[in-house]
Amino acid sequence: MGKVLIFGHKKPDTDSVMSAIALSYLKNELGENTEPRILGTTNKETNYALSYFHLQKPMFLNDVKLQLKDINFHKNFLIKETDSIYKGYQYMLEEGLTGLPVVKDNGEFTGLITIKDLSRNIINDNIEDLYTSYDNLIHVLKGEEILKYDHEIIGKLLVASYRSTTFMTNIKLEKNMILIVGDRHSIIEYAVESKVKLIILSGNAEIKEKHLKIAKENKVNIIRTPYDSYHIARLVTLTNYIKTMIRSYNPTKFENTEFVDNVIEINNKLKHTNYPIVDKKNRCLGLLRLTDLNEKHPKKVILVDHNEKLQSVEGLEEAEILEIIDHHNLGSLTTSMPINFRNMAVGSTCTIIYTLFQERKIEIPKEIAGAMLSGILSDTLILRSPTATKQDRIAVCELSLIAGVDYKEYGMQMLKAGTSLTGMTKEDVLYNDFKLYMVEEKTFAIGQFFTMNFEEVEKDIAEYIHVLDEVGEANNYSLVALYVTDIIQNGSYIIYNTKGKDIVDIAYEKENMEEGSFIPGCISRKKHIVPLFMEIFEN
Repeated sequence: MGKVLIFGHKKPDTDSVMSAIALSYLKNELGENTEPRILGTTNKETNYALSYFHLQKPMFLNDVKLQLKDINFHKNFLIKETDSIYKGYQYMLEEGLTGLPVVKDNGEFTGLITIKDLSRNIINDNIEDLYTSYDNLIHVLKGEEILKYDHEIIGKLLVASYRSTTFMTNIKLEKNMILIVGDRHSIIEYAVESKVKLIILSGNAEIKEKHLKIAKENKVNIIRTPYDSYHIARLVTLTNYIKTMIRSYNPTKFENTEFVDNVIEINNKLKHTNYPIVDKKNRCLGLLRLTDLNEKHPKKVILVDHNEKLQSVEGLEEAEILEIIDHHNLGSLTTSMPINFRNMAVGSTCTIIYTLFQERKIEIPKEIAGAMLSGILSDTLILRSPTATKQDRIAVCELSLIAGVDYKEYGMQMLKAGTSLTGMTKEDVLYNDFKLYMVEEKTFAIGQFFTMNFEEVEKDIAEYIHVLDEVGEANNYSLVALYVTDIIQNGSYIIYNTKGKDIVDIAYEKENMEEGSFIPGCISRKKHIVPLFMEIFEN
């Protein structure tokens, strides 16, 4: 199995990030190959916890859409540009291919040849010119090396088909000529004295010692082959470098990171059969045939702290979900196969991960204990939230001992780090902890920000409303609300988009729920906020 990616929701909070880190550690200790990822920018609170416990921030994951590297294309099906046309033809015949990428010695892609190109070459191409290597000639003609002075052979082909006297009288041999001849010693003597480029001896013909001596003096290449002159003439042009028959040096090709749906869309227009696959440096990785698209290996993922499609990574429908661990209400996700789904009514996903460590009897290192402790303290507001359960309290006590911290003191410092507005835009505050919910084809969005000084937000409340209106309009959200939660006052201030006013009024049974109103006891989005709006949208 390839690497499994573990991640939380799109707007990562401390619980989602730390549960991904802790679960990945647990899975790897159990012999699996996993990696934690994040789907967005981490907030100040999370960054504080990561730094405090010397934890590395997970890498960003943009999407899990199917890419060509997830497809069983014909990897390493390619040929070097200096290989022979004959070798290319045999390769395609053996592998059942109708196309073959051509590469330089360093793997760089140079062109594509097809079976049609080969047919055209054999039937129509000039059979007088040779541009190949000595080794290609040996291989294709099943030849024997007699004399070799040049690695590359370039010249004009000539068959000694006339009578010897007629040939020597009428044919002027030159240095760039390649002569095919049998045991006709007078012509062989004429050829070596003329310093031709290459002599191909047909029918395993013998060469006299005196002629061999002259050939050595004049550095004439000689090959002997069992084939007769007719068969040599038919085969010799197939010894040419395969690059000599490339018709297009810029065919349609794809990088291995290209999305499969884009490839299908392009192919619907082009209707080609074969596409070379390259990397970012244009090094060829192989050949994609249309039928290869049926053999997919989707990315394998585990979701933590969410089970709503809207909150998850792009392309999730193209991935294979192996497992979900969450503490929220059941969302909209569906899977094609049964999976492990651990859902518990606790205050934090990290509490569930802690439970898994206990069940598997895996020792928890200090930094992983700190990660899970941070997630629980964040989601339960240092165990003050009504979502906090007995399991959360037990986990906090145990994890704080392992992590070596006073959880109340550490938790307060962590929350303070996250409540600072310094350097944050209005959008940053909204998206700091932002989640989408869909009910009856309508979408609403709830952002939550913790502060100990609401006055900083209140003085700019008009600007916040403007941002909420823009976000709601741009995304067609029925409601966009920002809850500014004050854990000291044990409640939240609500700011909402103008379009969502009627919904907010209904939710709180008021004729005019003013912007910035304080809602006592409203701490938990999961328990105090989302159920209210869910019921309204459902009805």
